[in-house]
Amino acid sequence: MNLFKKLLPTKNGIVGSQKYCRATFCSIPHSAVDHSVEVHSSDQEVVIALGSNVGDRLNNFNQALQLMRKSGIHITKHGCLYETAPAYVTDQPRFLNSAVRAVTKLGPHELLGVLKTIERNMGRSGGIRYGPRPIDLDILFYGKYQIGSDILTVPHERIWERPFVMAPLMDLLGSVIDSDTVACWHSLSTDSDGLFGLWEKLGGESLIGKEGMKRVLPIRNHLWEWSKKTSVMGGADIIDIGAQSTRPMASRISAEQELDRLIPVLEAVLEMPEMEEKLVSVDTFYSDVASEAVNKGAHLINDVSAGQLDPNMLKMVASLDVPYIAMHMRGDPTTMQSSDNLQYSDVCSQVASELFSRVKDAELSGVPAWRIILDPGIGFSKKTEHNLDILTGLPVIRSEIAKRSLAASHAPLLIGPSRKRFLGEICNRPAAGERDPATIASVTAGIFGGANIVRVHNVRDNVDAVKVCDAMLKERSIQL
Repeated sequence: MNLFKKLLPTKNGIVGSQKYCRATFCSIPHSAVDHSVEVHSSDQEVVIALGSNVGDRLNNFNQALQLMRKSGIHITKHGCLYETAPAYVTDQPRFLNSAVRAVTKLGPHELLGVLKTIERNMGRSGGIRYGPRPIDLDILFYGKYQIGSDILTVPHERIWERPFVMAPLMDLLGSVIDSDTVACWHSLSTDSDGLFGLWEKLGGESLIGKEGMKRVLPIRNHLWEWSKKTSVMGGADIIDIGAQSTRPMASRISAEQELDRLIPVLEAVLEMPEMEEKLVSVDTFYSDVASEAVNKGAHLINDVSAGQLDPNMLKMVASLDVPYIAMHMRGDPTTMQSSDNLQYSDVCSQVASELFSRVKDAELSGVPAWRIILDPGIGFSKKTEHNLDILTGLPVIRSEIAKRSLAASHAPLLIGPSRKRFLGEICNRPAAGERDPATIASVTAGIFGGANIVRVHNVRDNVDAVKVCDAMLKERSIQL
């Protein structure tokens, strides 16, 4: 039991000593205490870093997270996933790195013991320091405490020099400091501007995408560096298959009916030789359909409800280990265009807030942030002016999400304006097939606003538009 008796005010905070370790309690306004504190008597928020470069790295992560949850570590947020060059000992395979925020009643040394047991059970042995390992689990922060003992130092002593640790750590924060505990973590940084300042001095976002560190999304049997080029959903890169209409006022069919329609088409598409390098997503809001589709070979689940129309969807997605497209929609297809669901005071801010809520629910259900793709839902619960605001306001949506979660703000962003009714209203094109030029214009605006995936009907013309947009963005980045 780690009992920190009599935490005493000092110049730098509140210090307590105990037989086994030293703890410094961060000086946060109105949070000082002068009575005995048993560190594991209440929930403590912690940050744990993960690394792996031996065997199936992603499976190692999944197994470690499962074991952590079973050991009294309640995971609340996940960082993005990074593939990084090895540090210190460079003659070894590349690492996967990430981090999680969690809540636990375990004391700091109990937590350390649990993590070391997980490492051993997963095959980690002594080996050389900084050498290859199937899993590496480090405590970066423990509540508001600084801890020093023969076997544990918190904050982890080498956070500040390691971009591969700092990047996923930053993902777990919001650009707005929303709690005393997070404020404490910033105060423990070696930089006077906190963790944000330290990250910028290391290089910040400019480090991502370089040879040493890539932000990736695991899909199929590879790691997708999705920010390198805009992907086209509809035929060029991703085939999206759905067996249920989600148009306004569309009646709902059962999961069984949807499966009867979907599975024969899905199986036929997957058997096509030209599908060798392509991805297949299945458009469904039913958990049973998602499960069967993935079992048959689908690579992504595309849910227009972001888990709101089937209470089992998020838990199912967590177990399926595939990317999850979470779209913004209010209500369902029969109610989404109701007057109540079309009320916005600031559409970009509110879409961002509601999407973040869906991400939060997904993460608490076990879906890592590194498997989530966000869709602001153009045409779903939106008027024409709302759709236009979203197309021009994608950076605003990202920045609003970033206030709460930098990881979620970094997620791939998908837009689907293709042939939507609002384009027909603007251009006086009542027939959907006449809206392709308007689609290209809206897709172009979306790409320049930061969209990473565009869902279209006319693949050939939109692929050309995407290529021109990507070329212009690449040229701009070179000039910068």
